[in-house]
Amino acid sequence: MHRNSPRGLFALIATFVLPFCAPAFGQLEFEREPINYSTASPQDRVAQLKQQVDAGELTLNYDADHGYLAALMEYLQVPASSQTLVFSKTSLQRHRISPRTPRALYFNDDIYLGWVQQGDVVEISAVDPQLGAVFYTLDQNDKSRAVITRQTDHCLLCHASSHTQRIPGHIMRSVYTDASGLPVFSSGTYRTDDSSPLSERWGGWYVTGTHGRQRHMGNVIVDGKNGPEEIDVDSGANVTDLKDLVSTSPYISPDSDIVALMVLGHQVAVHNQIAAANFNGRTTQRDAVVMNQALERPQEFESESTQRRYASAAEKVVEALLMVDEHQLSEPIVGTTTFADDFATRGPFDSQGRSLRQFDLKRRLFRYPCSFLIYSEAFDGLPNRVREGVYQRLWEILTGQDQSEQFAHVTPADRQAILQILRETKKDLPESWISPAEAATSP
Repeated sequence: MHRNSPRGLFALIATFVLPFCAPAFGQLEFEREPINYSTASPQDRVAQLKQQVDAGELTLNYDADHGYLAALMEYLQVPASSQTLVFSKTSLQRHRISPRTPRALYFNDDIYLGWVQQGDVVEISAVDPQLGAVFYTLDQNDKSRAVITRQTDHCLLCHASSHTQRIPGHIMRSVYTDASGLPVFSSGTYRTDDSSPLSERWGGWYVTGTHGRQRHMGNVIVDGKNGPEEIDVDSGANVTDLKDLVSTSPYISPDSDIVALMVLGHQVAVHNQIAAANFNGRTTQRDAVVMNQALERPQEFESESTQRRYASAAEKVVEALLMVDEHQLSEPIVGTTTFADDFATRGPFDSQGRSLRQFDLKRRLFRYPCSFLIYSEAFDGLPNRVREGVYQRLWEILTGQDQSEQFAHVTPADRQAILQILRETKKDLPESWISPAEAATSP
């Protein structure tokens, strides 16, 4: 079967995606010092894989059903239970996506993979500690060897837009979708993150799992006769088998697990916030050096403006980690795969067997409202001043010094548990977190 070349695929983007993405034009801040996004050498796990493959040190196996997908998933440790299915034409290979042929997404803590039936490429996004989201494609047409290519232009049409704070980032959107998979943009779209009501989530996605009387936009298309606001959300509710909606035999899994979808929305938003804080912290440091030199001030001098910029970047990370404004569930959420168990058993666990990966799924997503991404290389890679600010604010909140309404959802019991879990499981905590003197003064 003839397939379009990857270059031809990219040419299709501008005809459809540009109005959706609203990219930033002109000189992009992230292409300047100290970020140099497009010219910097990534250090993420896909970059390391590419280096090994290009050097002939590693071979990825190709199979007739999914090309290089299974080999990628095995090497990058991406679980099959993470599969979600999206049928809206809102990504690179849109011409191959429809309600009958949805795009499959697979993910772990720092990797996202996109696969479509008869696709020309596997779409890959990795989280780099210093560059944020880095995009790659793996050519599915070359069966003899895996060719991984970094993408620094076309992917950024969407992935460095207003939806990602105008830096390279990830996107999870909910859209009204017609029978062909085309989004009905005139009816609006929704960002999907922790704060999103379930009623605005997963338009254009298949969803398997139960959620009681709560409703979402998944599993439903706009029929063209009525306005999008009249979609039959009841028909898409509490679906545990997609057999009446789509043939899932071409896919690795027959499911699009609701718990995986919830975690996906959470981590996309937190990844973006950490990347934004990284970029903001590094540009703040750059600007401070320039100003100190111009005004002949000591190199280590920090103006009030510099301090505010560091503090602002840190505060946004804290809000993301502690899931401020998280939508409260009214009934339990139950998935259809092993994803929840696969995810929760990864830990790390404290001496009482507690983990930030433990789910609640009755009132909220996680048992303890502090993101597992605090363990990520991206978090550890934050500029020192930003990371120090995050730890200071977390200490103030978790020890009860900060009783502001913004963090009231983190109960005293939650705060104590999160503090104890982090003390036992998070490496490189500040001295003040672990010294007996500081511990004795906490409430």
